Amino acid sequence: MIPFFKKSPANGQPRRLTVRILRHNPADPSSVPHLQDFAIEEAEGMTLFIALNEIRATQDNSLQFDFVCRAGICGSCAMLIDGRPGLACRTLTRDLGDTITLAPLPVFELIGDLSVNTGKWMRGTSERLQTWIHANSAPKLDALEERMEPALAEEIYELDRCIECGCCIAGCGTAQMREHFVGAIGLNKIGRFRLDPRDTRSDEDFYELIGDDDGVFGCMSLVGCHDVCPKQLPLQTQIAFLRRKMALMGLR
Repeated sequence: MIPFFKKSPANGQPRRLTVRILRHNPADPSSVPHLQDFAIEEAEGMTLFIALNEIRATQDNSLQFDFVCRAGICGSCAMLIDGRPGLACRTLTRDLGDTITLAPLPVFELIGDLSVNTGKWMRGTSERLQTWIHANSAPKLDALEERMEPALAEEIYELDRCIECGCCIAGCGTAQMREHFVGAIGLNKIGRFRLDPRDTRSDEDFYELIGDDDGVFGCMSLVGCHDVCPKQLPLQTQIAFLRRKMALMGLR
């Protein structure tokens, strides 16, 4: 059990928070989606991750939500926080109101309560977009990797910082309407492999993967993905670049 240390602020007693959670277990035929309120006392430096663990430890051990790293690296604790996608482990309760409403991320398959199966969606998208380095021949085990310019390596690393939390998909209007839309995360992955000089695929190969309405031309440029990305990746910049590139290829 995680210890929770309470400390009163200098101006008085700690806040009493109401955490309102959308509950539903799809594996239980009798379960009906409903909101359930939990009252807790706010602690100094409390995050939603800490609040949820306190609720599960002291009030309802059936509450389902995900976490691994607690440091904004794994992306497991992504959820809707007052209607906006975010990471529970990086969200301080002091930045929110007295009543906090939590719900699972949309688009993804619901496991239960705040837990969704982002891994299934991410794997399916990766397989569809073939997000691995394609080479003409397998590298020799004792071969040295080809030198890469530091500036290019940094550009690739910037796109590799994605933690696959699913926030960009949950905040995407197109993903809500188009079932097979690859979203910002899929387009970000394609952009990353287009930059990698070790990948031997041509622009035409990438066009076949994302040059349609389920790819780069499906984006409505609502900038939702860009706004909610917890790693502040340049998602809209990347999508705009790919769209111009694919549009020029389509005119040939």
